[in-house]
Amino acid sequence: MIRSRRRVFAGLVALTLLAALAACTPRASEWTGQEYTIAGGGPTGVYFDYGTHLADELSQSLDIRMTVDETAGSVDNLLRVDSGEALIGFAQGDAAADAVAGAGAFPEPLEIQAIARLYDEYVHVVVRGDSEIDGVADLAGRDVSLGAENSGVNVIARRVLDAAGVDAASVRNPQLDLSGSIEAMESGEIDGFFWVGGLPTPGIAELAERMPVRLLPIEQDWVIQVNEQYSHAYRPADVPEGMYGLEESASTMAVPNYLVTSTSTPPGVVRDVLAGLFDARPRIAEEVPAAALLDRRQAIFTGPVSLHPGAIAYYRDLRD
Repeated sequence: MIRSRRRVFAGLVALTLLAALAACTPRASEWTGQEYTIAGGGPTGVYFDYGTHLADELSQSLDIRMTVDETAGSVDNLLRVDSGEALIGFAQGDAAADAVAGAGAFPEPLEIQAIARLYDEYVHVVVRGDSEIDGVADLAGRDVSLGAENSGVNVIARRVLDAAGVDAASVRNPQLDLSGSIEAMESGEIDGFFWVGGLPTPGIAELAERMPVRLLPIEQDWVIQVNEQYSHAYRPADVPEGMYGLEESASTMAVPNYLVTSTSTPPGVVRDVLAGLFDARPRIAEEVPAAALLDRRQAIFTGPVSLHPGAIAYYRDLRD
């Protein structure tokens, strides 16, 4: 009996030592520098919030300096990753699909691959709570921000307007990022704005605390039309009642969000990033609710953007 207890105790000690060694495993030899960048987004969006916490986590776990840059959004992020200006970046699935196909905002295909599918983003068409605007069709002739130049928001906004029968040229578009759109909404300079982000988006949640807002509905038929015309990256969705103070749920469409890197990124680097990403998920989720949606079983579904070989190896090892 005593011998059996000793064996159990020895086994527990061995497991503890193995766990400690795993936690202290050095980063892959492919890391050749000490400073790296994540392409985030505007400072009031989920991308930047998520990226800030991820950069802190990776800096600590890999003993490097990882920072997050403010950017215009998905298109900008994809361009930065392709050029090597950023190691990794956040991108909407539709913009990423355009990037690898050389379509839309990308005259030529980018050398981009996915690391993980992170969470779904929701299209927001925001107007003031007391606005006379009832639907997307009413935006014609209005002052409405369709998102910053080189943002994924701009891509989706134009597609939604087209599906709703609204000529984007009929909208007076100041091309504001989320921060600028919120400021312009509060000052009365614009009638509404488009945004695409996780739920809740911090900047919009804070705006809703200062003034009543509504979300214009996006009809399911429009989602089908956009899918047929573009990359089938979208799905019908709802922003739930209570979110942003909404009195009832708002129909909209969602698009997956990917973490991407260059095809030239060494596989070991990608594996280290993924190990850090999943290990940090519960801690990041305490501050960024969208991070809780990261799921190993769903993370591999990034089509039509291919998974990086380092990501394939990481997920394959999880199954073995």
